[in-house]
Amino acid sequence: MAAADGLALYRSALNADKELADNDNCRIICEHHEDWVAVRASDAELVSAKHKEPAFGAFSTYKQLLGDGGLAHLFLRWRMLQEKPTCRLATNAGLAAGVAQNLAKATIVLRDQRLAGETLAVSDDAVTGFAKALLGRSDMPDEWQQGEPEDASTPTDEQCTEVARFLSMLSLPDPSPGRSYVSYAAPAMYVQPVLDRLGRSEVQAEAVWEAVLALFRVRMRAAGPKPEGGLPTVLAYPIGAPAPSMADMERGLASRIVTLGDIDIAVRTAIANPGGYMPLTRILRTSPLAIKMAAGRCTDNSIERAEHLKLDYQNYWRSRGSGDPTARVDRERLVRLLLRISDQASEALSNAPQPIGQALWKELQSLINALNLDDTHPGMDHDLLLGGICDLVNRCKVWFSPAFDVQAEIDRLRALQESAS
Repeated sequence: MAAADGLALYRSALNADKELADNDNCRIICEHHEDWVAVRASDAELVSAKHKEPAFGAFSTYKQLLGDGGLAHLFLRWRMLQEKPTCRLATNAGLAAGVAQNLAKATIVLRDQRLAGETLAVSDDAVTGFAKALLGRSDMPDEWQQGEPEDASTPTDEQCTEVARFLSMLSLPDPSPGRSYVSYAAPAMYVQPVLDRLGRSEVQAEAVWEAVLALFRVRMRAAGPKPEGGLPTVLAYPIGAPAPSMADMERGLASRIVTLGDIDIAVRTAIANPGGYMPLTRILRTSPLAIKMAAGRCTDNSIERAEHLKLDYQNYWRSRGSGDPTARVDRERLVRLLLRISDQASEALSNAPQPIGQALWKELQSLINALNLDDTHPGMDHDLLLGGICDLVNRCKVWFSPAFDVQAEIDRLRALQESAS
């Protein structure tokens, strides 16, 4: 998401000639004060990034927003920086109806009042509720450890006014894509508008995204270039030396800063050499089993194992069927058992978020491992039973995702293989 912010600043800085108007005016400072700081001239925006798994749901209370959402830390940084920067929460979690959405609406109203030079609505319920939630937090300064003497849970007028000023500087935008989806969504959402602005819409957006993202990954680890290299600091603070200037302090952050010039180089290099930034070509498996597990987002290793177990299971019954007249009856009985197990596993995950492939694979293994093996099928073990499930998947009797046209997907993948060759 820091890379997305950088691309947004870069696009807005391109002039009519598709060149940077001023590549020193904007920059992103990574992992400083907050997860990153977006800077344009003397203006700055502190950004707190919070990724939440689907099970978290949406932010619904002030306590969640202050803690899990990082708004308490944002508030403290904003105070420390003399209430100068704006603030933003970047998260994939939404805001639940009620307290959280009312707070988001209040930030918009207060922002409009601030920009219009009007008096802020200090008495708003969201303002008093947010201030009340801050009271008594262990990370708050002394003046926030208590309210009025007669009611320690009631914020003072001064505290409510301070919160109103903070909320007027805060943005709670719509949720961003989650970690599982952002790599697929980012090229179209964040890179294509830049390529359109540059007049290079035909370029593969994935290559540009990988180039810019790699740049931010380096800076997030403070691994960017350092003008002084590894040279030691010598005679830096003698007696009578002046305090470091803003330029001096920013030079100390050089390894964390992404300038628009850096982004420009990354974008234009990827445009000129897209093949060097494209992800490695994935193996296209065209068996029904592999396609259906991939649709459920199972890992490559799980798919490889499933293919192997399916072959072992088929070989087992091929061997038994060559000289055992009861093999067919035993196999049909086993199929009924495996279908029942797959039904139980699917039912256990009926309310789980999609995709359920990996969770279903683990649930099937757990149910099969809990079975007591008898002498009905000599030589059969738990792995072979799991191979039986894989065989049923291959025969479209069991699914790792909602049902779809498997043959159409096979035809599509084979066409891709032919075009690539």
